[in-house]
Amino acid sequence: MTMDATMDAAPESAPHHPANAARNRLVIALLLVSTFVVFLNETIMSVAIPHLMTDLGVSASAAQWLTTAFLLTMAVVIPITGFLLQRVNTRPIFMVAMSVFTLGTLICALSPGIELLILGRVVQAVGTAIMMPLLMTTVMSLVPPEGRGKTMGNISIVMAVAPAIGPTIGGFILGHFDWRFMFYFTLPIAIGALVVGAMKIRNVSTPRYAPLDVVSVILSAFAFGGLVYGLSNLGEGAGQGSSFPSWAPIAIGLVAMGLFIWRQLGLQSQDKALLDLRTLQHGNYAMALVTMAVAMVALLGSSILLPIYTQNVLGLDALQTGMMLLPGGLLMGLLGPIVGRLYDRLGPRPLLLPGVIAVSAVMWALTLVSQHTPVWAVMAGHATLSVGLAFAFTPLFTASMSSVPMKFYSHASAILGSVQQVAGAAGIALFVAVMSLRTAGAAAEGLVGVDALAAGIRAGFLCGAVISLLMVVAAFFVRRPEAGEGPAMGGH
Repeated sequence: MTMDATMDAAPESAPHHPANAARNRLVIALLLVSTFVVFLNETIMSVAIPHLMTDLGVSASAAQWLTTAFLLTMAVVIPITGFLLQRVNTRPIFMVAMSVFTLGTLICALSPGIELLILGRVVQAVGTAIMMPLLMTTVMSLVPPEGRGKTMGNISIVMAVAPAIGPTIGGFILGHFDWRFMFYFTLPIAIGALVVGAMKIRNVSTPRYAPLDVVSVILSAFAFGGLVYGLSNLGEGAGQGSSFPSWAPIAIGLVAMGLFIWRQLGLQSQDKALLDLRTLQHGNYAMALVTMAVAMVALLGSSILLPIYTQNVLGLDALQTGMMLLPGGLLMGLLGPIVGRLYDRLGPRPLLLPGVIAVSAVMWALTLVSQHTPVWAVMAGHATLSVGLAFAFTPLFTASMSSVPMKFYSHASAILGSVQQVAGAAGIALFVAVMSLRTAGAAAEGLVGVDALAAGIRAGFLCGAVISLLMVVAAFFVRRPEAGEGPAMGGH
């Protein structure tokens, strides 16, 4: 057993060595395919809520828990992945993540009602939460700095194409089959990825002792979970009365976050922090993180408003909406490797600045939509938004992760994932809340039906357009990581 452990650990001493190239490519490819599966599952559900309300005979608030419970579980589990990725080797943590995800998919497929379906979504989310930090940390450990842009470009394919085709596949399945077939569709792919991974994936990391601070785990659950749950409820409950104040979970989350940060600052000097905040001392990582957070607000906010606009204002159905958004998502995926190779040659700023400016320009253009806007114009706007995001995300991922020492990779990827979850929830809550409040105001002013909703959607996009200007400003401060910022400073 000691000999096996030594063989597993030996390549880590020189992870970039040419002798390990074939093994590294195989491991990264398997992780990419598996991450694609879990991302596809996350987005295939986006068009299903109205169907599930009808088929299961549940209210909108009950059906919304299918999304809220998933996001909530992700927010709670992702901060713990920094600890897991230090303590557990690549193969066992992959097996755990994909096994849990596959089990969750099976539970969803066999669910007779909403309660078991929500449980299945929670189980799926545990596996999903582990996969992305595992992929990011593994890539940073195995790929030399000069080739990271290209590999991160491949990751952006996963991030772009799965969300692009997910709603389209979901719309097609719901138009022809029972809703359970959304999970029957994903299940064999997940099983295939699990079986191939079990046979082919190799240990490519060197686990080391990392203590688990239980108090930090509890505080992080209340902090990230409270913020995501509170923000989700804030968006859903905008303009509606409620016996339980929607700000209460946010307040609890903020207090817990303050205590969590205070505890991490005390533990990190002993290398005992759950999330080591010393990663934020690397200015380039911190600035890329801010830019990424604002980009996630814009992306998730617009992704929730666009289907509402196309279906409830323009009168398209779920499948037509999915088809309309498909070109942009595919374009974003196709550009990923190209942008990655350009990053390796040019660095982040020449790609990032045009990208965020394009995103901001589209957000401002969307403030002009009405019930008379041509579908082709919305499609063109979404395609332009997708191109801008393609030029933004790959440089941001690569520049941020390349700016921290190797020993902080697991913490940096966990912080990045946690911020993405909170920022995404904030974007959805903000856009939906502004839309709901403005729609109610427009109705009070005498506008009716579609006209009032269109006014609300314009207000939501205006909020996003203003926020996008912060992303443009922050992008000016993201630069190519210097040679001394990466693995050279690392070590265990």
